[in-house]
Amino acid sequence: MGNYLNSSIPYKAFSKEYNSPYFVDKSMMLKELTMRIQTSTNYICITRPRRFGKSVMANMIASFFTPTVNDDTIFKKLAVGKTDIYDHYYGQYDVIFISFNEMPKRCDNYEQYIERIENKLIHDLKTTYPQAQINENDACWDAFTAVFNSYHEKQFIFIFDEWDFIFHQDFISEQDKRKYIRFLSNLLKDKVYSALTYMTGILPIAKYSSGSELNMFAEYTMVSEEMYSEYFGFTETEVDSLYKKYLSNQMEPQVTREGLRLWYNGYHTKSGERMYNPRSVVMALTNNNLGNYWTSSGPYDEIYYYVNHNIAAVREDLAQMIAGIPVLAKIQEYAAVSMNLTTRNEILSAMVVYGFLSYEKGYVSIPNKELMDRFNEMLIKEPTLGYVHQLAAKSSDMLKATLAGDSSKVAKIMQLAHDTETPLLSYNSESELTVLVTLVYLSARDFYRIEREDKAGIGYVDFIFYPEIDHHADAIIIELKVDHTAEDALQQIKERKYALKLEGHLGEAPKYTGRILGVGIAYDKKTKEHTCKIEILRKQLF
Repeated sequence: MGNYLNSSIPYKAFSKEYNSPYFVDKSMMLKELTMRIQTSTNYICITRPRRFGKSVMANMIASFFTPTVNDDTIFKKLAVGKTDIYDHYYGQYDVIFISFNEMPKRCDNYEQYIERIENKLIHDLKTTYPQAQINENDACWDAFTAVFNSYHEKQFIFIFDEWDFIFHQDFISEQDKRKYIRFLSNLLKDKVYSALTYMTGILPIAKYSSGSELNMFAEYTMVSEEMYSEYFGFTETEVDSLYKKYLSNQMEPQVTREGLRLWYNGYHTKSGERMYNPRSVVMALTNNNLGNYWTSSGPYDEIYYYVNHNIAAVREDLAQMIAGIPVLAKIQEYAAVSMNLTTRNEILSAMVVYGFLSYEKGYVSIPNKELMDRFNEMLIKEPTLGYVHQLAAKSSDMLKATLAGDSSKVAKIMQLAHDTETPLLSYNSESELTVLVTLVYLSARDFYRIEREDKAGIGYVDFIFYPEIDHHADAIIIELKVDHTAEDALQQIKERKYALKLEGHLGEAPKYTGRILGVGIAYDKKTKEHTCKIEILRKQLF
């Protein structure tokens, strides 16, 4: 048992995951991986945003194949333990497991970083395989070849977690990156001692590898490849199962199943299967509270980093996505590695790769409330976003005016928004009016769950504001009209009985007991004027 060779660390880490109350069995990935061992397709690279289970799976894979892990109380209980894969492959390979996010005690340059890795590898091989007569100054690939030749064609499984970590460090130059790629190529490419190589990272590997250096890897991303997708993130069925465990574990459950969907769903595989952010789901169930567990603790720094490269190029896209409207984009995953993003597609591509946006059938969107809150915060607080920020900054006044029944002030704010520089709004359709309304009511998301085009009564309403934080607060129904009157919009709310959505099921006490306000907002393209009419559809119940 060495630093990297047959280390017990992956098993200890996976054991902790297995013993957690909200563990999900993804062990059948091992069956798929065994089909690649000692074949021409035995180089695999999985790229996903952080906190999507990459390290958990790497630890599981290393634990399964490592011979020094004799405690089989875990894998026999997992799905893979019920297959012949267990008997044939469990503990049958020497494993090299490296977490590339580990740094030397003092690390100011690439040479210090890579020297630590090389020294540990050589030490492990020299100690474990004395017949190979390895010299401390040997290259790592020469040492592995010596072991292969001296120990009956000994082969290894390589598990490299966070292979791209070093590229995010300030001290790494472009020349250092090329050296690192050559190191990986020399160590892995066309080596007979590699039975299987499995790597994980955030960024696509091919972009860094010019020519054919690492072209032996098959890359599996969240955007372009379907294989292995179900092992990274939680499916609907898996979250259903976890939620049942949660209800049995919690004396006073505060998290709803619908809340998990709203907060953490929104990602999907290439085939369209919905996926949840796994870390956030586990943390929400563990803490008995829905919250922001995945994005940084800072307000919007990470998202703004990408937007700031060219605000003008993506400002209108942000406004539409925050309104719930997907945006057409050409995703170029390799663009994410650039530190000099300039074009709209490059910026949106980087945000997809890092998990801030989801991508489906040519369109990008904000996946869930966890991310939407961060985008909202950025729009309200960041003045460099120009007119989008100006409209969002008015949202507190807009909500206050609505709750006060001040129709004239609501119309005045809408008119001000229209008169502001708003190139995204030609007002040719109600969808463009929807974007504007979303911006001027942005702060309402702090107090309401806002649903757009929600099924209610007889048809679909433009907006319903559900007071989820305080069920005694006022609920709001908004209908929009272009080239009609505000009275027409309000009349539609009443005729189609949209308020029934807030009344609860027959025979049940209403969940929302505050007033229900109907808000009709209209725009006349000839006069270029907004009008508003607000009416109390139901008084407070008690």
